[in-house]
Amino acid sequence: MTDFAATKALFDLPAGLVYLDGNSLGPLPKAAPARMEQAMRAEWGTMLIGGWNQANWMAQPRRLGDRIGRLIGAEPGHTVIGDTLSIKVFQALSACLALRPDRLVILSDTGNFPSDLYMAEGLVRMLGGRHELRLAEPEDLEDAITEEVAVLLVTEVDYRTGRRHDMARLTARAHAMGALVVWDLAHSAGALPVDVAGGGADFAVGCTYKYLNGGPGAPAFIYVAPRHAHDAPPALSGWLGHRAPFAFELSYTAGDGIDRMRVGTPPVLAMASLEAALDIWDAVEMDDLRRASLALTDRFIDGVEAACPDLVLATPRDHERRGSQVSFRHPDGYAAMQALIARGVVGDFRAPDIMRFGFAPLYIGSAEVDRAIEIIAEVMNGRHYDDAAYRQRAAVT
Repeated sequence: MTDFAATKALFDLPAGLVYLDGNSLGPLPKAAPARMEQAMRAEWGTMLIGGWNQANWMAQPRRLGDRIGRLIGAEPGHTVIGDTLSIKVFQALSACLALRPDRLVILSDTGNFPSDLYMAEGLVRMLGGRHELRLAEPEDLEDAITEEVAVLLVTEVDYRTGRRHDMARLTARAHAMGALVVWDLAHSAGALPVDVAGGGADFAVGCTYKYLNGGPGAPAFIYVAPRHAHDAPPALSGWLGHRAPFAFELSYTAGDGIDRMRVGTPPVLAMASLEAALDIWDAVEMDDLRRASLALTDRFIDGVEAACPDLVLATPRDHERRGSQVSFRHPDGYAAMQALIARGVVGDFRAPDIMRFGFAPLYIGSAEVDRAIEIIAEVMNGRHYDDAAYRQRAAVT
């Protein structure tokens, strides 16, 4: 049984703050600064270039990849860390198109994160415009999977509403139609149990700075199913994905298995922070996390709806269709969120009218939920968001 009181003590959170934005950026693990200090002084500072061998920096992407692999139900040796999520989306999509050369449709849904769609659009342009990015409404996605589709690109949990797709069902449908599937786990990894192997995923990608608490700019990960690991063509043929990087051959030969999905130099300092976060995750059972998350989100939904009739729930009530966030709609959602932040309840806003609240049982419990409900009711019912200061748009919402 996971001890969430113990995990909460491992995070550095400002006193009095109710932090419900871990779905955008997880808080600081208390051990991260010391771990980065070690990487900077004892490793980089003392070993210099020798750190690649003496501190085993080169193996970190595979080692940390397997630790994340446990959280997403991946087979050992099939997840690797590095680069950004957008790059990992590009790699996975391009590999799928190469594995299905007779098909020209990338299918996604209108609830997908725009960056994923932008990467798909860019790939279509790079390939000469022969391919098509086709979008369906989230609820119509299954019916839109036809024999024209080369690859289905889906974010498992909708970044705006918290709506959860059925991974096994959509993957089975895609495979029945001869298509491949890329799952974006940005709002799933560390938020709920994921089973990429059992669900039949071909590829999966995700970030580590949200629920996994790796820190701002923490590297992304990619999973490749064993059946594709030795055949997936790497569109980004970077030095670290070469079969023998230090042979310095003049032409590229893809590495074995997941290594071919490595591209650039590993972000050693960022991985040090991520490693500290993953030490916390080693003590977490994902089924315990899910039970706690659903209890917290149920409590929050019930409390906010009872206290704030002007807020309209955008998140599914059904547990099977809900991630680990709750979103409400309000025409003054941006200003209302700024008023909440000013009073110590931190969520965020997504256009055009979504107020988002993320729930991470590792550091959020029922006391924080009740406090948040109290402050939300105060702000909404007192219309404190009408203050002009809360309507000034910042660069990041």
